[in-house]
Amino acid sequence: MGKRDDRVDAYIAKSADFAKPILNHIRKLVHHACPDVEETMKWSFPHFDYKGVLCSMASFKAHCAFGFWKGALIFGKDKGPATPEDQAMGQFGRITSLSDLPKDDVLIGYIKKAVELNEAGVKLSVRPKSKDKKELIVPDYFVALLKKNKKALSTFEAFSYSHKKEYVEWITEAKWSIS
Repeated sequence: MGKRDDRVDAYIAKSADFAKPILNHIRKLVHHACPDVEETMKWSFPHFDYKGVLCSMASFKAHCAFGFWKGALIFGKDKGPATPEDQAMGQFGRITSLSDLPKDDVLIGYIKKAVELNEAGVKLSVRPKSKDKKELIVPDYFVALLKKNKKALSTFEAFSYSHKKEYVEWITEAKWSIS
């Protein structure tokens, strides 16, 4: 028998009124399709686990989201029923009412497909990290300023690549007042 989590009850209770029937309906369908599913909270929103993560749901101010952990394997390249512009966090776009969800039998079919994938031990493929050396172009004027302040230079050099990149973007995108 599956396991319900009181934290999911609390999450639904504090959600906006429009979201409560949506979240309760999704929850009911997941438990119907997979009686052994276990609820948990990850990243501050409800997840459903069965031999790994199956799916998750979330509530926001104006919409809900529902998605499958292995959605790419369930839906293929389409990434789900929603159009790319419409996709929120899940494969069904911004859900604002029960009518935004697929029919129950269709949704149950997706859930059962996710269960099958987890039972088979199918894993998502991990993109290999690029072996190309990343090169960050730091503007000459910024390098000159850093060289004038050894503490700033050592701090900048200690940053990770992504932190340096973000900092350089912040500096180069800043508005300059020319007077």
